[in-house]
Amino acid sequence: MALALPWLTIFLGSLLPGWVLIASAPVLPPVGFLLFLSWRQLRPGLLPIWSGLPLGLFDDLFSGQPFGAAVLLWSLAAIVLELVEARVPWRSFFTEWLVAIGLIVAYIVMGLALANLAGAGAHIGIILPQIVISILSYPLVGRLVAVVDRFRLTPFMAV
Repeated sequence: MALALPWLTIFLGSLLPGWVLIASAPVLPPVGFLLFLSWRQLRPGLLPIWSGLPLGLFDDLFSGQPFGAAVLLWSLAAIVLELVEARVPWRSFFTEWLVAIGLIVAYIVMGLALANLAGAGAHIGIILPQIVISILSYPLVGRLVAVVDRFRLTPFMAV
């Protein structure tokens, strides 16, 4: 159960935006992706580098993005996080947040680009509120992941 909890939280995070609000424009942050980033930054070895593929596949089923967009973008984000982890041995909240900001902005903008390639005709200005809300909510998501990780590491969860 202790190894499955990160996967379950990301799966639930991918489902959450569709449960909370249905809007004509993207407003809610991509919670599954934010949880994925948080788990990869908090516990770098817990999710393998290939985890972006199945988690992105699950997110593609429920996000409304063109199929394969999240698979590609989550896998690229996992590779970038792995490279940052290998090249930057020191870590702080500020550096982790800057890396996350870059990945969040790239994820949302590339998601829009892939949607536009698939036939959508959305302007870049439509995603600005989603980008701002995602960046500002990332520390809260990271805190939530830390609480879940603490629960995950309790002795009764080790069984």
